[in-house]
Amino acid sequence: MRRTILSVTCLSLVILVAASLWAQMPVPKPAPEVSKLDYLAGDWITEGDLKPSPMGPGGKMTSTDQVHWMDGKFFLVMHSKFTGAMGDGTALAVMGYDAEKKVYTYNEYNSMGQVNHSEGTIAGDTWNWTSDENMGGQIFKGRYTMKVLSPTSYTFKYEISKDGTEWTTVMDGKATKK
Repeated sequence: MRRTILSVTCLSLVILVAASLWAQMPVPKPAPEVSKLDYLAGDWITEGDLKPSPMGPGGKMTSTDQVHWMDGKFFLVMHSKFTGAMGDGTALAVMGYDAEKKVYTYNEYNSMGQVNHSEGTIAGDTWNWTSDENMGGQIFKGRYTMKVLSPTSYTFKYEISKDGTEWTTVMDGKATKK
């Protein structure tokens, strides 16, 4: 009995010390670079032209995107609905910043079963995102470039390359914030 009381007392002290240390830990803050993603927060309408490519036959596409901050303001969450030459669907994406690699991150999952992992950088008013893509068993490099035109619009171009040197435009267009 005495051993049980001693064990419970020791366990209680450990829990009390751990809780005290936890309460003293500072609340994590996002890296300063994360604030650049604030430009993308809001509701967007995207219109693009798909070129014939390994992705499909080409044609017009549109999407509506709702982009909002997750609690803590470390990550943006994007819910998209798209329609166009490749069909209709939805997508979920999460954007953030990897302070160790010093790159922005973009991870998307869509209703066509596709997954996209990209890393991005920003220089002035231009965002550059790169990825590795598997299209029909073929591996391509992907490059998505966004050029900020105003607080409420940007143009974009998506290109692919087999070798990372010669690029083919697969899609281009414009996005406008509602």
